[in-house]
Amino acid sequence: MSNLESLSKPLTLRCGAVIKNRIGKSAMSEALGTVDNRPTELLVKLYDAWAKGGTGLVITGNVMVDRLALGEPGNVAIEDERDLSLLQRWAQAGSRDDTQLWVQLNHPGKQSPNMVSKQPVAPSAIPLEPRFSSYFNPPRELSPGDIEAVIERFATAAAVVKKAGFTGVQIHGAHGYLVSQFLSPHHNQRKDQWGGSLENRARFVMEIYKAIRQQVGDEYPVSIKLNSADFQRGGFTEEESMTVVEMLDQAGMDLIEISGGTYEAPEMTGKNVKASTKEREAYFMEYAENIRSRVKTALMVTGGFRTAQGMVDAIEGGATDMIGLARPLAVEPDFSARLLSGATQSIDVKPRITGIKAIDDMAMMETVWYARQLERIAKGKTPKPNESPFLVFLRQMLRSGVKGFRTQRLRAN
Repeated sequence: MSNLESLSKPLTLRCGAVIKNRIGKSAMSEALGTVDNRPTELLVKLYDAWAKGGTGLVITGNVMVDRLALGEPGNVAIEDERDLSLLQRWAQAGSRDDTQLWVQLNHPGKQSPNMVSKQPVAPSAIPLEPRFSSYFNPPRELSPGDIEAVIERFATAAAVVKKAGFTGVQIHGAHGYLVSQFLSPHHNQRKDQWGGSLENRARFVMEIYKAIRQQVGDEYPVSIKLNSADFQRGGFTEEESMTVVEMLDQAGMDLIEISGGTYEAPEMTGKNVKASTKEREAYFMEYAENIRSRVKTALMVTGGFRTAQGMVDAIEGGATDMIGLARPLAVEPDFSARLLSGATQSIDVKPRITGIKAIDDMAMMETVWYARQLERIAKGKTPKPNESPFLVFLRQMLRSGVKGFRTQRLRAN
């Protein structure tokens, strides 16, 4: 039996907020918003289930800061207070039982599918790899004025979610989205103050953090999800990542969630991890061990945890303060409560593959299969761990296509 006290003890963040235990739900895309990107009752019910499930920190799926820049059809976007009433219901349901409920704020940059974005934007006009050309249009380079406007959008959205009653926010700075693109010398080849040196490439995320902090104050949790590396030639390296983590720590960030990879190199799915890494469960634990002594900010490592013993070892080893879970909580929303009570010691989460290499090599398959399970939970049904990945993929792609078409038509009108 593992020493579960290590997982049960509260964590006090530097801002003073308290997370009741050491298990955090990492963001997963729900795609449960309306075709015009507003929240729905399904999100209220889904997050109520997670709050009842015993997880200390619950981070929402990526909420977009611009309705014209979506990661997928069905994203929620927050630009103003028009949906404040339903946001308040979502916040109230998801923060019950002293659960910390944070909204992950995101801008996809060039990782905005062509079904919802005719002209995506990016730090530089560099498209994704040719194998993605059927799904993503080439981006337009952001102007300096555009960049300032995006920064302001993050700050506005943070102010709205605080007013709605969410207990914190997280900046999505990983997985190849816009913040990640600015950090990468492969994707960011600008010659102005927003590109070139690491200091310049990090300026975008630092300015977003400062703008958010000005809106929410010093006692409200602000977090970031950051790549340990992009795992791409010429991309954001591990040493650069550690330098940025030090910059964020010095600026006052409350919690840094460590992940890695992009659509082009989806390391966050665990498909390419070494056997030695799998034995330790956490995909990015070695990075956490290396950065721990360099920063005071609380750390959360996400990706690969499957057993109580692996989680306890990670906490007691001191490299991470929080255990990040995603896929386990999509198939067992009460997994945290069962784990902490000793009712279960592990969970088996297998890769979801269709057998079609072009699909399985991308992060897309994992995203759509688990989004389907989240939809079932939101509708009061139980997840189906053995549901056919191929059939789910076909169903979700059809639905996404319809939603994307309807979203584009609404914009046109």
